[in-house]
Amino acid sequence: MVALRGKEIDSFLARPDAGRPIILLYGPDTGLVRERADALMASAVDDPNDPFSLVRLDGDELAAEPSRLVDEAMTVPLFGGRRAIRVRAGTRNFSSGVETLSEMALKECRIVIEAGELRAESPLRKICERAKNAVAIACYPDTERDLTKLIEDELQISNLRLAQDARAVLMSLLGGDRQASRNELRKLALFAHGKGEITLDDVMTVVSDASELKLDPIVDGAFAGNAALVETEFTKAMVAGTYPGVIISAAQRQAAWLHKSALAIAEGTPASAVLEGGFPRLHFSRKPAVEIALRNLSPPRLVAIIDQLATAALDMRKQSSLAAVIGQRALLSIAANAKRRG
Repeated sequence: MVALRGKEIDSFLARPDAGRPIILLYGPDTGLVRERADALMASAVDDPNDPFSLVRLDGDELAAEPSRLVDEAMTVPLFGGRRAIRVRAGTRNFSSGVETLSEMALKECRIVIEAGELRAESPLRKICERAKNAVAIACYPDTERDLTKLIEDELQISNLRLAQDARAVLMSLLGGDRQASRNELRKLALFAHGKGEITLDDVMTVVSDASELKLDPIVDGAFAGNAALVETEFTKAMVAGTYPGVIISAAQRQAAWLHKSALAIAEGTPASAVLEGGFPRLHFSRKPAVEIALRNLSPPRLVAIIDQLATAALDMRKQSSLAAVIGQRALLSIAANAKRRG
């Protein structure tokens, strides 16, 4: 069985085995699938933009004629050189074409298949794990170690340091999708260019706002104690393909802001001033829910919620298959807690 894990994946991607030209990339982290596919394509052909060298195929279209994959793999480039095929799997089965290729000797042709989450009994996964000329690579959300390395690699390019409190928050906001995490880090590096160190304020200012992902109803519902709204909107988000870690990250940002605001109110700042001045992007439709949260949740309770969300985020990375269950359970627990004033 050839299903690479951990450091084996890094080694293979750095120096792909020519004897295993069929490569299946699968898993819930579509950004990581795409990033690894891009790297494999770049090292497979001289010019990834040359349609004679790199052929792109749709898996659902291949399902109607799986033999086309074999024909493309055996085609010799008109002007010579290496050749690659990039297949994006859909919902239909084209595994018979892959099975045929798994029994053939392929020369100067790399085949990379991008897929979503696949069960162990999936025909495509079984073929690639068992074939002598194929390999299967799982792409799951980054672990804490992966995120640490990603942050260090990206910030080192810009010669930037990361303040300790900023690191803790940044780690909690990344990890659901490799490409999205990398984009956020590059945006953050550009924002902090020339500063030398990235602060917590920089992270809170730059990293994607939850409202852009239309997650506000879930987050606001949780902190306002509306469990029914949380359950309904969370289900919608899962159907839409949203990674649950993104929702928990949004909740962590909201919890941090609520805690800061609750402290300000406790020190005498009017709640209206906090809502208008401390959170200028707050849409008027969100104010009632936020007011309830500030009225019902004291600073100590918000600290406990911040810890609860951090634990949930870590558990989701450790048990990615249960991420949705863990995330929803944490949010419903917060909603139950928020119904009690004090």
